[in-house]
Amino acid sequence: MLRVVEACAARIRGTTSRNKLKCHAELLADIMFLCTRLRPVVLMDYGGTMPELQENLCSLLHHARQETSILSPLRVMVIKDMLYLIHAKGLAEHASPNARSQHQLAFVDLGKSCTKLLPDTEENDNVHEFVSIQDLFSAKFPVDAALEIPEGTTDTDCSGSCTADRISLVIDLTASIESALALPSLNGWLLGYPVIYLFCNGSAEIATQNLSKHSLHIYRIYAVRHRPSAAKQSEQELMSFSVPIDMSTKRDEEPWAKSFLCYMNEKIKQCNHVWASIWMEIEVFQSQSGLVVL
Repeated sequence: MLRVVEACAARIRGTTSRNKLKCHAELLADIMFLCTRLRPVVLMDYGGTMPELQENLCSLLHHARQETSILSPLRVMVIKDMLYLIHAKGLAEHASPNARSQHQLAFVDLGKSCTKLLPDTEENDNVHEFVSIQDLFSAKFPVDAALEIPEGTTDTDCSGSCTADRISLVIDLTASIESALALPSLNGWLLGYPVIYLFCNGSAEIATQNLSKHSLHIYRIYAVRHRPSAAKQSEQELMSFSVPIDMSTKRDEEPWAKSFLCYMNEKIKQCNHVWASIWMEIEVFQSQSGLVVL
């Protein structure tokens, strides 16, 4: 699968050869995370700008899917000005009520405070709005239809030959997501983070100010890949996310952190022919007002 992607990756254009190389390596890792189901969604915040990035990803998937069926569940998803690469079956499972009940998330309401996680019993409008968006994704990506990969829903043209096939690769949810909740809150869940920052579209400045007042723990999750016996095992960064230090004094012993590691270890077991293990690294980001970007 990686050899196929490597052969097609030249179609992803960068503004410089340096950007192209960085995009190439990161894209290969992200596609491997998706196809081995460690992640349901990756955010394409590298490799170019719209609309060229979308066109290039469509072109890459169109050609690569003809070489290997492993890549057939991959789709390009668009929400407003954000572009994602998704595993349609993986996202269906991630959004399912069953998965959501098994893997409880921790919430921080940045519009109110950054000093504590929201208690499960506390009524919160942002949490209710968040759950309604999860329900929307569950309806858009039903598990019982996951074997029939959802076709794209867009009228965006991808240049080049076989335009119809490339259009079918794009799922545009911009018109479906009409929520007061800010897109970064949705991204936290889509990208698989265990702690979600909640805030509304109109309170992004307040949310940034609240978060900037606190030092953060940066949690980095690494996946260790199996190699042939003669080669060393290699590790790749699977994801990274932040949590205010006040809410993570126990570091990896926090209940949400332990639950998250158990959850990810179960994922590793399902693809243990590719991945050997995962591990967590925690570093401190000292508060410097204005440097935190949501």
